[in-house]
Amino acid sequence: MNEMIVMNEVSKVYTIGGENVHALNKASLSIRDGEFVSIIGPSGSGKSTLMNIIGCLDTPDSGEYVLDGQSIRAYSEKQLAKIRNKKIGFVFQSFNLLAKLTAEENVELPLIYQGTGYSERKKRVQEALERVELTARRHHKPTELSGGQQQRVAVARALVTRPSLLLADEPTGNLDSKTSVEIIRLFHELHKSGNTIVLITHDNEVAKQAKRILHINDGKVTEVA
Repeated sequence: MNEMIVMNEVSKVYTIGGENVHALNKASLSIRDGEFVSIIGPSGSGKSTLMNIIGCLDTPDSGEYVLDGQSIRAYSEKQLAKIRNKKIGFVFQSFNLLAKLTAEENVELPLIYQGTGYSERKKRVQEALERVELTARRHHKPTELSGGQQQRVAVARALVTRPSLLLADEPTGNLDSKTSVEIIRLFHELHKSGNTIVLITHDNEVAKQAKRILHINDGKVTEVA
């Protein structure tokens, strides 16, 4: 199995109120192609910064991040946007769905950004909605869906570009425990079918669902035995 994500001594420093805060402090980690890994840490531990760098939404101040064998150091903002669109599917705590669009239209959006043709778009949207078992609700808008269904739409939208990496940031944070179990079960199914999944959470029970747990605290990453 190839290494999909490799971070070598990655640091990110923010200046807040005149003080330097190390969001990441020489953080190193590696995640293999096809793994299901959770990254757990308390609020303020550097989780969000780590996710932003893994997802190419931000770049490190120092150290190196290699995604799929490519160092992202030399990439322009335009190239990073291309990587985000092609290689990475994002699932957020707040779903981030557009209220005026149906489930189907929300899922289709990333493909429109990519310039995918109409018939290919329709085929992929149908496949993605089938994978999250939401075909019957495809014409519903987010307000007509439960929280769990909205998160399923968000997962389908993340999958529709066929990304090599699925990045989920507190995906069960806004859901009740029964719905959380359903969403985690969905991640297990996606992992079985070959997706690499990185799940970022502060919840121990959610973190334990992954095959491997990394812990982040004070900007440093350690493996949980």
